[in-house]
Amino acid sequence: MGVTAAMVKDLRERTGAGMMDCKKVLVETDGDMDKAIELLREKGLAKAAKKAGRVAAEGLVKLAFSDDAKTAALVEVNSETDFVAKNEEFVEFVDGLAKLALETEATDMDAFLAVDYKGEGTVTEVLNAKIAKIGENMNVRRFTKLNRPNTVYVGYIHGAGKIGVIVGLETEASVSEVTAVGKDIAMQVASMNPKFVDDSSVDPAWLEEEKKIAVQQLLNEGKPEAMLDRIIPGKIKAILKEVCLVDQKFVKNGDMTVSQYVDSVAKEIGKSIKVVEMIRFEVGEGIEKKEENFAEEVAKQMGN
Repeated sequence: MGVTAAMVKDLRERTGAGMMDCKKVLVETDGDMDKAIELLREKGLAKAAKKAGRVAAEGLVKLAFSDDAKTAALVEVNSETDFVAKNEEFVEFVDGLAKLALETEATDMDAFLAVDYKGEGTVTEVLNAKIAKIGENMNVRRFTKLNRPNTVYVGYIHGAGKIGVIVGLETEASVSEVTAVGKDIAMQVASMNPKFVDDSSVDPAWLEEEKKIAVQQLLNEGKPEAMLDRIIPGKIKAILKEVCLVDQKFVKNGDMTVSQYVDSVAKEIGKSIKVVEMIRFEVGEGIEKKEENFAEEVAKQMGN
């Protein structure tokens, strides 16, 4: 029988194995789900799959840059514990994935997981081997590659890999000329977590929702409805100053905005600089972590 996308999805959800591995075994077993699961076990992928239900919310973010800093990449790989996130083999693996993300033409996670990793097999196969060896669930969660024309990229890693930031600067300056300003801006993104680069990149749907919230807040405060049209623009302007990177107060000098700081550096080196991109990965953001008492967990493992 023909293998459908729905069958691949079902097998993937039931085993935790990678999409390409699920597709291969379904083809080999002519679509027999039970045989496909058995084959995944035989191939050693079930050992990894058994751990797939455990929450992997720790891990590392790594960055990679081309020699001319015209291309950059970020990758986040999760583990169950911070202890494993500091494991030398794990750190090297994440570093290797960041370099792979820089070179690959893959644009989505399924394609990235199917890419060859240093001749050792696909990313999924190498990941599963490391899960089996280290004995803890791990997950290549996300990656991104940046290569906008006329843009130089600078990055910053905070907290030994807990937060990773890359900023793109549109400039004719060399990377050495903008490294300091780029790192300062990346540190700003790491600490202040802006939503947008500037007001031109604000998501209209997000802005509309903020307006609705602002209106309701003002009504709750007892402001007359007739006054709202005069109050809302100022309220929205204040919100945008908080969420747009270039309009934020510069953390290293609160007397100027990020935009004013960038302009001052541009004037100093005699070349224009414009912040055009930013990407920020924080380990485990959005993952629901399972909180457990450590003593209880140890007792549970010892059978007490």
